[in-house]
Amino acid sequence: MQLCNCAICDFKNKEMEKVSINKTINLSEHLASPSEAALSHSSELNGLRLTPHFSLGEVTKSKHEGIYNIPSHVAIENLKRVCAWLEALRLRYNLRYVSGSASPPELGGVRGGLNEGMPGASSDHPTHTGTPPNSGGEIDTEEPIIISSGYRSPELNKKVGGSPTSNHLTGCAVDIRVAGIEQAMRYAVILMDYADETKQDYDELLIERNKSGGYWLHFAVRPKDNRRKTMVMLL
Repeated sequence: MQLCNCAICDFKNKEMEKVSINKTINLSEHLASPSEAALSHSSELNGLRLTPHFSLGEVTKSKHEGIYNIPSHVAIENLKRVCAWLEALRLRYNLRYVSGSASPPELGGVRGGLNEGMPGASSDHPTHTGTPPNSGGEIDTEEPIIISSGYRSPELNKKVGGSPTSNHLTGCAVDIRVAGIEQAMRYAVILMDYADETKQDYDELLIERNKSGGYWLHFAVRPKDNRRKTMVMLL
């Protein structure tokens, strides 16, 4: 059987090649494994706001940049729920310890990388400026809530040694950087008070410390069946 070499058939063949190439490109963006197409989207996540002061980039960033870590729509809704609690924490902490008469703990070291070795802590973690979007460039002196680890894909969770049943896997948990146990306790009290006042429950509120002496606050909220597990865990 002879193949036709006319101009019309040649044009059709080229168009079919283009379609095949486009299908391959589009498919690569949705593979459940690291790909340049997916990883190129990570920089765009910083501009996607979950709440006024927290972006999707902040709750998906990790120092393991080669690992795919894009949450599902369900996980994003869970992250929004957690960040709504963090907005309350941010507001109340600043009113009580920054704008009020009480002196807040020193945070300079936190922004500079204090508590190295904490889960998800790294120098390339996006710095939370505390400035809400569309602020017109005005300087905001409020202290930010800094997330060191949020959503984790199964691969990332395994890489950092997380529990196979971790709330991080579903976007229901975040780890929050603190200057020390005093600030961790202040954060915890605010979150417990907020839960009582709003008659809502959280799933986990854990003050944790690693072997290097670095503290962080693990906080989780599930869509339902929250256990209100509150503990101080010292390794």
